[in-house]
Amino acid sequence: MQAWQMIGTYAIVFASGGALCAIAELLIVRTKLTPARILVIFLIAGIILEGVGVYDYIYKICQAGVAVPIVGFGAALAKGSIEMARSVGFLGAFAGGLVRTAYGIGAAIVMSYIVTLVFSPRTK
Repeated sequence: MQAWQMIGTYAIVFASGGALCAIAELLIVRTKLTPARILVIFLIAGIILEGVGVYDYIYKICQAGVAVPIVGFGAALAKGSIEMARSVGFLGAFAGGLVRTAYGIGAAIVMSYIVTLVFSPRTK
């Protein structure tokens, strides 16, 4: 990969991830939505985009800009549920999302534990 092509890829990823953050910030500032509700909106948006088959096209362009935020997690949940439902049946739809995202959830739990050991958080 040439240097200019790599810089272009980084710019697209940065811009698309930044656009998602800007949308969230606008929702916080301009509406009475709480951050938790905005998080759920983005999660459901990822599920819907994967469900209608649009997420893969967006991912090809934006890559980590949409895969890393919560939108990508929602899409991964939906993709896992769809795949397991097709291979196992109806009950697979309930387990598929968890199977597909288990590594990421496990890594987040382990890293959270390590951070608490390093910084020793206290309750106010």
